[in-house]
Amino acid sequence: MKNTVVVGAQWGDEGKAKITDLLAEKADFIIRYQGGCNAGHTVVANGQTYKFHLIPSGTLYENKICFIGAGTVVLPEYFEQETRELISQGVNLSGLRVSPLATITMPYHTEVDGYSEDNAQKGKIGTTKKGIGPTYTDKYARIALKIQDLYNLETLNEKLDIILPLKNKQLTEVYGMEQYSREKVLALCEKYAEIFRPYVWFDWQKGLEDAKNEGKTVLFEGAQGVMLDVDYGTYPFVTSSNPIGGGAAVGSGYGPKMIDEVIGVAKAYVTRVGEGPFVSELANETGHKIQTIGHEFGVTTGRPRRCGWFDAVTMRYAVLVGGLTSVALTKIDVFDTFEEINVCIAYRDTRDGKVYETYPTDVFMHKYLEPVYETHKGWCQDLTGIRDYDALPENAKKYIERLEELLGVGISIVSVGPDREQTIFR
Repeated sequence: MKNTVVVGAQWGDEGKAKITDLLAEKADFIIRYQGGCNAGHTVVANGQTYKFHLIPSGTLYENKICFIGAGTVVLPEYFEQETRELISQGVNLSGLRVSPLATITMPYHTEVDGYSEDNAQKGKIGTTKKGIGPTYTDKYARIALKIQDLYNLETLNEKLDIILPLKNKQLTEVYGMEQYSREKVLALCEKYAEIFRPYVWFDWQKGLEDAKNEGKTVLFEGAQGVMLDVDYGTYPFVTSSNPIGGGAAVGSGYGPKMIDEVIGVAKAYVTRVGEGPFVSELANETGHKIQTIGHEFGVTTGRPRRCGWFDAVTMRYAVLVGGLTSVALTKIDVFDTFEEINVCIAYRDTRDGKVYETYPTDVFMHKYLEPVYETHKGWCQDLTGIRDYDALPENAKKYIERLEELLGVGISIVSVGPDREQTIFR
């Protein structure tokens, strides 16, 4: 196996955790490079279901190093809860490491996130209210706390001299919230230091250098998806980091020359949680059918996911900006009872009839766009027991091969169910 990035190729929830889990078996080193506990991944292994939010799903394997990199933001209470739940399920976390450079989500970040979302009159983003955006905001404003700060009281106090006056002014004058005293923040930081102490990896530089020099195989795990990227997604209805393949070279600690392949995970249809444009969305009985069969409800929020036909326009864009070298197609089995399946191959502007085959990045014009579809015959056969590509029904193979033509990259993995074994490698 080559050094590989696994990235969501749509709006998240594509089944990245299963693909990461499968590839992690052959990797030595798994690095989560961006995002926080706003992500939700589910892995089904040996009949047991595991839910991941921040911790790399490769932890299900023994003798792997699973590293939460500097590009992530970490909500300590949620990290503690997730580690406890995994340990209670019998998962060995001895290989779990956390970068001292990862940024801490403080309680005031979640408070501001909740306030902003609840009080937005227009432009509601649909965040998970986990404080991710406000944490990244402080990170780039250079007033955030890093995990390493928890273990140096002098550094921590020097940073609080800068942070607290600014943050308290914002909390009181902008949001009408209570201030945070130094004593309260120091008490929180003391608690957080104990939460992270078993996992923080101060010697991460040597660890990454040794893995590189020893030829260890690295798997880079992204969260969310390309269309939620803060630079290339449907801005402002995006996450606050860079899920694209290039983000792995920023948030992991390794440079771009360490990356050999980028696998984009995409459903055979499209889903989206939260607000934002979605041209191929099906707000009808067909959309509800996909939602029901596909169990399309958010792992983190429980919110029902918006569903629609596969959108080749956004996927071609994702291939370009996400740096995808191949695609892992998931949930194709959801279509087992469909007689016809549509694929969006272009957008048409309802105002002037103009047809777009490339993705229009001005998302505020998307309300005027309608999908241009081509229709494929379904296979009306259960795919969940098939393990060989040649054994797939002819119409299923035609559907897959047409997607490859539209996207310009190969589909290297086909998932026909949630279990590890329900996977076809090409």
